[in-house]
Amino acid sequence: MLHFDVSQPVAGKACIEINKPVTDVFRFVGEKFFDNYPKWALEVSDFKPLTGSGIFVGAKARQTRLEEDQKVESVLEVSEFEPAKKVVLTGVGAPFRHTYQFSGKEGQDVTELEYSFEIIGLEPFMWPFERLIRTAIEEGAENTVENIKYLMNDEPK
Repeated sequence: MLHFDVSQPVAGKACIEINKPVTDVFRFVGEKFFDNYPKWALEVSDFKPLTGSGIFVGAKARQTRLEEDQKVESVLEVSEFEPAKKVVLTGVGAPFRHTYQFSGKEGQDVTELEYSFEIIGLEPFMWPFERLIRTAIEEGAENTVENIKYLMNDEPK
């Protein structure tokens, strides 16, 4: 008997406030994604843009991640790009999605960054491990936003 809905993605989400204007946070995370992603995604051992360094819908990059001492290669594609609001990257031939959403606090130079990672359609052999996978994804989401905040606070003005 399955204890979860296999049609739903396995996802983790985290939010953090960064004491910078939304345009600065979006520039660092969204516009300079290909430059900065390996800085906050510490499990990425190799990262190469495939369509130049610019970010636009359809832009692609190849990444190699170290997962449990195994090298896993995948291609990311920018599927949504809304300046100062949202960046979504999906796996090409791999069922995952990264979503970064940005919102400013009215009258303040504070940005709320919300990040989520989803595995869309878990493989049947992974179903028994869904709870462990979800926990790892949630921890990864927390680490992602904390790493971005740390890097943003370390950035010169």
